Amino acid sequence: MPPRTTRRPVSPGWTLVAASLGFVLVVLDVTVVNVAMERIKLSLGTSVTGLQWVLNAYTLVFASLLLTAGALGDRLGAKRVFVAGFMLFTAASLACGLSGSIAVLIGARAVQGIGAALCVPASLALLNAAYPEPASRARAISIWAGVGGLAVAAGPVVGGVMVYRLGWPSIFFVNVPLGLVGIGLTLAHAPSGPQAPGRGLDLPGQLLAVLALAGITIACVESGALGWTHPLVLAGFGACAVAGGLFLIVQARSAEPMLPLSLFRSPVVSVACWTGLTVNFAFYGLMFVFSLFFQTVKGYSPLMTGLAFLPMTALVTVANLVAGRLSSRFGPRLPMMVGQAIAASGYFALLSIRPATPYGLIVAPLLAAGIGAALTVPAMTAAVLENAPRQQAGIAAGALNAARQTGGVIGVGVFGSLLAARAGQPLGSMHLALLIAGLALGVGCIACWRWGGATLANHECRAARGAARSMARASNNAATPRTNNKR
Repeated sequence: MPPRTTRRPVSPGWTLVAASLGFVLVVLDVTVVNVAMERIKLSLGTSVTGLQWVLNAYTLVFASLLLTAGALGDRLGAKRVFVAGFMLFTAASLACGLSGSIAVLIGARAVQGIGAALCVPASLALLNAAYPEPASRARAISIWAGVGGLAVAAGPVVGGVMVYRLGWPSIFFVNVPLGLVGIGLTLAHAPSGPQAPGRGLDLPGQLLAVLALAGITIACVESGALGWTHPLVLAGFGACAVAGGLFLIVQARSAEPMLPLSLFRSPVVSVACWTGLTVNFAFYGLMFVFSLFFQTVKGYSPLMTGLAFLPMTALVTVANLVAGRLSSRFGPRLPMMVGQAIAASGYFALLSIRPATPYGLIVAPLLAAGIGAALTVPAMTAAVLENAPRQQAGIAAGALNAARQTGGVIGVGVFGSLLAARAGQPLGSMHLALLIAGLALGVGCIACWRWGGATLANHECRAARGAARSMARASNNAATPRTNNKR
């Protein structure tokens, strides 16, 4: 008799739970921290610039390492990389909660960003391996994004309650038990995923990517306090331009680039990455600015601020699930276009608010901004995975999420710098930021319609033909037993 094995079989359902839990923690640590900004400022004695770095230390490292993390997942196996990222993220969360100074908190947030970068592309690669059929994969991705949307919805409220009752460190401590559960589920139930052992890591490309993103982050964050013409700000933009240009040259010439430029030969991948950048630019910037607006201008407590965000985020999960169904039936173009158009209308509507504006008049525009973003994310994610080579699923997911997190870094930096530069006119600064965000989403909507239209439309035709073939096969299978019975 062959020896018994204790290894549990791969479970797509539990894999989805583990991957979604990892994404939940990554998203939660943006929305939760936003609500705690004012308490962190008072507790650790920092400024608006310091608060920007609490957010951007995380998103900067997250964004700059996503491509290498995707390549690591392709090389070592998504399961190994996902577990390693989960462990690092959980340990860094504990360090964040124990921080006694703004410098320690910022450093721990940077380590969290490393763990998040390892988790996100690997989680999508795990789903790609667990759900090989496009339709089931689209549904799984919609659930993955929907659960992340639930974290967006719950984050401000849960964070507000925890900060109000237990203090701001508690928002980091909550990650520890959730992280341990996710690690256990992944080890027990997730597939290893495809591996490409010979794939290089392209360290020169990684270094240039970090320099480019760090340059633009420093320039955006410090411009508020120092001004746009300060030597440090100009040096940041210059470093971004030089390092970014060299990055593209290195990627074009490298035998094993961290970001294969051939991915962007597909208009779908290019448009989806641009869409991810603009959506996160607007959404992250809005969360940062309105967290301060509700607490400093409206005088809300952290708990009330969390509840104020609830209408904006409450329907995110539902909208994610709707987007997944729309993508699987009609292709990604429709939800990508509609989502950005709805979100842009919300940002433009917020231009009319004043300090005395009743909260009831702010709800609808916030709702539009949240639903619009939620409709867009699953569609662009499914589009990238379906149009990237299967062996490059990790790097493609990394490219999309790098674009998204870069948008978040720039959004927080630009929105925050506008507030810091015009401290005496917070409302005017906020209106300018909202106008920029609405215009960026409008450009993204046009890009989906114009440049990605032909390819996405072909996807829609393929989806329709696939559905027709499935119906035909079902009819043939239903007819076969009757024939056999006659025999």
